[in-house]
Amino acid sequence: MDKAVITKKAAAVEALAERLKEAKTAVIFDYQGLTVDQFTQLRTELRNAGCEVTVYKNNITRRASIAVGYEGLAESFVGAKALIMSFDDVVAPAKIIADFAKENKVVNIEAGIIEGKVVGKSELMDLANLPSRETLLTQLAAGLLMPVREIAIGLNMISEEKN
Repeated sequence: MDKAVITKKAAAVEALAERLKEAKTAVIFDYQGLTVDQFTQLRTELRNAGCEVTVYKNNITRRASIAVGYEGLAESFVGAKALIMSFDDVVAPAKIIADFAKENKVVNIEAGIIEGKVVGKSELMDLANLPSRETLLTQLAAGLLMPVREIAIGLNMISEEKN
């Protein structure tokens, strides 16, 4: 192989390795069988959520994942695979691709990374099924207010009893 080609591929591996290190969440999925319109729709939805989806050569993604220390992830790069990465939101990529996979049966989630840990499909689906951040905050606030509410009801009952 030409030395320039090898240098170019090595640079691509290094660049992807840096991106994988920075990513909070990464999801690998099969996209073979999707139409161009479907893939474009998915790409737009992910971009709106602050994620990026890219198709790399499997050899480059394998080498980059091994370079970063994600050996378990390297095994997933066989066949036509796409890689979603999110650098801000941990839940968004898993949630979006899981919803998209429900509508498009040809999409198959393989594996991924959640905050530096290589995970399988089941962990990604658990992440995708989490309620939204706003819902979780509402549930937390309701849980914190419940004891105060119970005390207020109890004190009110005592005051009514004495009157």
